[in-house]
Amino acid sequence: MTSLDKPTEDTETEANDARAVTEAALFEAFGGVRGMVETVLPGLLFVTIFTINGDLHMSAIAALAVALALVVVRLVRRDTVKHAFSGVFGVAFGVVFAMMTGNAKNFYLPGMLYTLGLALAYLITAAAGVPLIGLILGPVFKENLSWRSRNPGRKKAYTKASYAWGLILLAKCAVLFPLYWWADTEQLGWVMVLLKIPPFLLAVWLTWVFLAKAPAPIDVFAEMEAAEKAEEERARAAAGPSGDPGTSGDPGPSGTPGASGASGTPSDAGESRGGAHREG
Repeated sequence: MTSLDKPTEDTETEANDARAVTEAALFEAFGGVRGMVETVLPGLLFVTIFTINGDLHMSAIAALAVALALVVVRLVRRDTVKHAFSGVFGVAFGVVFAMMTGNAKNFYLPGMLYTLGLALAYLITAAAGVPLIGLILGPVFKENLSWRSRNPGRKKAYTKASYAWGLILLAKCAVLFPLYWWADTEQLGWVMVLLKIPPFLLAVWLTWVFLAKAPAPIDVFAEMEAAEKAEEERARAAAGPSGDPGTSGDPGPSGTPGASGASGTPSDAGESRGGAHREG
């Protein structure tokens, strides 16, 4: 290996590490495979039972029961429950809408409205310079909002990703809302199930592509820890060797600050040096 090969290998290693960090962060933020299963399963169960027997109550109760069961499993395993809880709330709203109106298609309406609202949120925040995907992923990458003013490359990547999410979700709505008015419950339900994962995976993949090419995140938590350690070091240095910042200012018998008896002893010189350092 020549000396010219080492920088290239180091650059490749850093790039691979950055991609791995990005993949792990996206996996954590969006729930990974398990989160996708928890998102799809209640709706899949609802449309399957309704297709078989057309019983709204049985379909709704089964969907809500499986959503609650997923939360219980996470609680028992002491895993994060945010994705499972979001699924429960979505299913619960759907069940309420469907039961109150007696129309099984309304089981899907809250989710469709949420998707539309989320699409608009992505587009509006991206246009406003505060992309939603950055607000979501900033804490995951431990950079918080540092990308807004200190890392323009990442801000640009987050803006692109937010536009991608917004446009993909709008395209999904453009398919679903006409079906809500024109198709029957079974057709709408199966299309809903089919469109749960592919648009999501496309949006996550584009986010990964944009962020993999962006500068590395600024770890503001590490910066705060370093600042705290530096402050502690300065406080210890200001306290001097004896740890008592007031010793060098006490007048000795001769009236000279820092003197204690004979002027020129090693101990006195050490105290004088300590006092000068503290004043500096």
